[in-house]
Amino acid sequence: MKKRILAIMACALLALTACGKTNVKESVSSGESGSEQTTVAQSSENESSLGTIKLGGLKGPTSIGMVKLLDDAKKGSLSYSVTFDMETAPDVMAPKLLNGEVDIATLPVNMGSVLFNKSDGKVVMLDASTLGVLYILEKGDMNIKSIDDLKGKTIVAHGQGATPEYSLGYILSAHGMDINKDVTMDWKSSADEVLAAVENMDSAVVMLPQPFVTVAQTKMPGLQTVLDLTKEWDAIGTGGKLITAGIFVRSDFLESNKQLVDEFLDDYTDSVKWINENVEEASKLVEENDIIKAPVAAKAIPYCNLVSITGDEMKKDAEDYLKTLFDADPKSVGGALPGEEFYYTGK
Repeated sequence: MKKRILAIMACALLALTACGKTNVKESVSSGESGSEQTTVAQSSENESSLGTIKLGGLKGPTSIGMVKLLDDAKKGSLSYSVTFDMETAPDVMAPKLLNGEVDIATLPVNMGSVLFNKSDGKVVMLDASTLGVLYILEKGDMNIKSIDDLKGKTIVAHGQGATPEYSLGYILSAHGMDINKDVTMDWKSSADEVLAAVENMDSAVVMLPQPFVTVAQTKMPGLQTVLDLTKEWDAIGTGGKLITAGIFVRSDFLESNKQLVDEFLDDYTDSVKWINENVEEASKLVEENDIIKAPVAAKAIPYCNLVSITGDEMKKDAEDYLKTLFDADPKSVGGALPGEEFYYTGK
């Protein structure tokens, strides 16, 4: 199995969905509730076909990384068929993975660990697919130049109980602050709700993921990026890589379809590489798959931190990240760190 690391470091903008008076069709976030339409991509059936993968993605960077693979499947150039089901919320996709509605799905890494613990090991991690995509933005002159400047502020955000909350909590803790005491978190149910809440405010502090920032700043020019939380995480130096999402498979599907899964991982790695190197063409495929509009995708892709990290390196990175979350709050990973069987290294 190929092991390639393909990363584009995040910088300033975002674009998973729309903002301000957002249009639901442009809207996308791994923290939103509700579902989006299901699309189907199938390869040509032939005698050498390895079978079919029921693939699940979250509307945002995790699905953006799949668009070349989906296009190849539609053209019949893969050795297997693909059906694709896209949701806006990980807590909608997670049960679909467990009950067999999808075989392979993208999810927040800590949610994969929670599923592993709650299902007695029925979920296996295949790939780290998205690195950090969280940013702090300000509207009006809030004079935020460092993490320390967040003390005493109200932060409008979504992602309570998920990667955004745990990542910010870890970063604040490293700066001697408690997320429950030293800042006031105004949690919303979706990124759209965050943007609607701050649209008419003269001043606000906001935490948003990619690609919400790009669209948000397009519709709300006064919203400025002030802190890149991936850089802040890395600067601490003890938490490993900040991994937003990974690719997970049911253990029974993996056991019965190892060659198929290996082929998929190779194709996914190729997909991410092609997308990062062919942004304009990839953005058209993003729109074709009803993720976001092509012009927004073209701006967002370079900042979505799309990667494909597999094998032993994926295992180490995920272990370091989950250990950081566990030390902060054991519930964030399902009460216990997952064992060796949680990681598929191709061995």
